[in-house]
Amino acid sequence: MDDIVVPADWVADRLDAPEVRVVDVREAWEYDGIGHLPGAVNVPFDAFRSEAGGEAGMLPGADAFAALMGEAGVSNGDHLVAYDDTHGVFAARLLVTAELYGHPRDRLHLLDGDFSAWQREHPTTTDAPDVEPVEYRAAFEESGPLVTIETVREALSDPGTVVVDTREEWEYEEGHLPGAVRLDWLELVDRESRGLRPAAENRETLESRGITPEKRVLLYCNTARRISHTYVVLRHLGYGDIAFYEGSLTEWEREGGELVG
Repeated sequence: MDDIVVPADWVADRLDAPEVRVVDVREAWEYDGIGHLPGAVNVPFDAFRSEAGGEAGMLPGADAFAALMGEAGVSNGDHLVAYDDTHGVFAARLLVTAELYGHPRDRLHLLDGDFSAWQREHPTTTDAPDVEPVEYRAAFEESGPLVTIETVREALSDPGTVVVDTREEWEYEEGHLPGAVRLDWLELVDRESRGLRPAAENRETLESRGITPEKRVLLYCNTARRISHTYVVLRHLGYGDIAFYEGSLTEWEREGGELVG
């Protein structure tokens, strides 16, 4: 089970597998009132975001993340499948957070097409599962994809690195890092299906911006939410050298970094 972005049928075939834990990152009222995947546990987005106490940006901190996952019944060896109802951007943030705290990369999966893809073809429930808390171990991966502001500054003059701004066009035009190319994260999403566009189309879009597999790709946005989705998509497409600027523009501007418009 080494797929990263997986269709609803893939998840349906594995719902009863003991090593699979499905996590719904929507708000509790949506999970309870609208319904959720059978067996899914609810870990709302705000629960794993923090503006204080984490190692960088809005990471929650290793101890807090370990407690959260343990309470949700997620074990370190589980295949973690995450979903939301927003094209996967919030779910992707959970997966990136888990990776940064040491969860095996090959056991992190994003439901393609979010909750709506599941709802079209498969049953939902309002019954919450009985969850047995477990011990989850989390430690910040110093050698992971996350990079510091110093690394970003150096990358701006590195011809082997393409710096990518994943925000909307108007945000980019108001101010972006010098030399950054724009790639709205939603350009990689099919608005109708809410899942990823075909791989060939996404590769064409990426390469038209100079975002090619042989280069190091350094991603940023405002608070590292949108780059989480782009990071997952690039991994799904086989990109190997991806840098994740967790501080993003929030830190860049706070530290006096230059912006161009």
